[in-house]
Amino acid sequence: MTENTAASTGEVEETFEPNADGVAYTSESDSSLETPARPAALAPAGATGRRKEAVARVRIVPGTGEWTINGRTLENYFPNKLHQQIANEPFTTLQLDGRFDVIARIHGGGIAGQAGALRLGVARCLNAIDVEANRPTLKKAGLLTRDARVVERKKAGLKKARKASQFSKR
Repeated sequence: MTENTAASTGEVEETFEPNADGVAYTSESDSSLETPARPAALAPAGATGRRKEAVARVRIVPGTGEWTINGRTLENYFPNKLHQQIANEPFTTLQLDGRFDVIARIHGGGIAGQAGALRLGVARCLNAIDVEANRPTLKKAGLLTRDARVVERKKAGLKKARKASQFSKR
């Protein structure tokens, strides 16, 4: 059942006739099945994050975990521990604490909106660095989804978006 053929280059290739299932086997390896080399997991990346009226332009580079936000440190810019935790959540989720330096420019909105915008920007940067490894974890944690909730606009004839003056029958 085994057949040896001599090619014009002098190589010997072993091929086998199809078995009962109709599958043929060969000793030659198929080069299309080899996996391509993955890019380095420690590469710089940049992204934009938005939340309410806040916009954060974020760049992460391999480093020691240093944060620079509008020229200030994370603890100085966000004194509230909750906002620091929100901003650092993508690194904690992927267990990459202290492996990247974060440089961010944030404008607009309030402090909570800015922390949320920074979190989305950092998550998008980590997603851009290594999509195959990071995206499923970030997506499952809900860190790649933009929070679309914004302030509702004021309507004509009302005091605020929904607040109307008290109804008087007479």
